[in-house]
Amino acid sequence: MRAVVARVTEASVTVEGEVVGAIDEPGLLVLLGIHVDDQPEQAATMARKLHESRILRDEESCADTGAPLLVVSQFTLYGDTRKGRRPSWTKAARPEPAEKLVDAVVSELRTRGARVETGRFGAMMEVRSLNDGPFTVLIEV
Repeated sequence: MRAVVARVTEASVTVEGEVVGAIDEPGLLVLLGIHVDDQPEQAATMARKLHESRILRDEESCADTGAPLLVVSQFTLYGDTRKGRRPSWTKAARPEPAEKLVDAVVSELRTRGARVETGRFGAMMEVRSLNDGPFTVLIEV
């Protein structure tokens, strides 16, 4: 499981002209990719890392401040570009198990008390963000 996490002052996801998820205050934009070998137990670990990572300003976390997270599924994080000119997607999980694991991460974040907005799994999404810093990290479990 892999997440590209950007500290943002605001972010939103639009599908077919409709905003389906947005945060309008400082928080984290999480682009979440699921590997073909990922298992359900990794969802809790990823949620804990996202919630408790001290990557907001003043080395605080979403758990410390109550800052929101916008979680967007992103299978392309497992695109392999080492050979040829076209990415291979063989390491990205198939849609059904991937959606379950993305939902599990979101559910676990909410169980922890996090405020979470989401994109729409499998949809063509427009993701907008105003990066703070910019500050972006890669979290893998």
